[in-house]
Amino acid sequence: MVNKVLLIGRLGRDPDVKYTPDGTMVVNFSIATGEIYKNKQGEKVAKTEWHKIIVFGRLAEVCGNYLVKGKLVFIEGKLQTRTWDDKDGNKRSSTEILAYNMQMLESKGQDVADDSHGPAGDYPAPAPDDDVPF
Repeated sequence: MVNKVLLIGRLGRDPDVKYTPDGTMVVNFSIATGEIYKNKQGEKVAKTEWHKIIVFGRLAEVCGNYLVKGKLVFIEGKLQTRTWDDKDGNKRSSTEILAYNMQMLESKGQDVADDSHGPAGDYPAPAPDDDVPF
């Protein structure tokens, strides 16, 4: 069986840094992937998908220190779905990517607006994250 995700996208906001009770760093961020295609009427249509990324340990430290909103990154990880009860007792779930590899795809100081990789930072803002029990 295989559970592997490979993504290249832009960060929707700066990473959120937290710590587990035992002191392990956890970094959460969202990246946007997109595609542009022509519909039946011949008009260009842009479609954006948002992906929640979670990183632990040493890689989380790197992400927390070097990633910023708008940066283009490669993420390798696995899909994970978590479920929990919110403060009102409702069942909630979240599907996210547990990352175990990250590569920054832009040189230091490269302007995000100068994008030769496709659609730039024109993505809509990510939806607010649900309350996740960390």
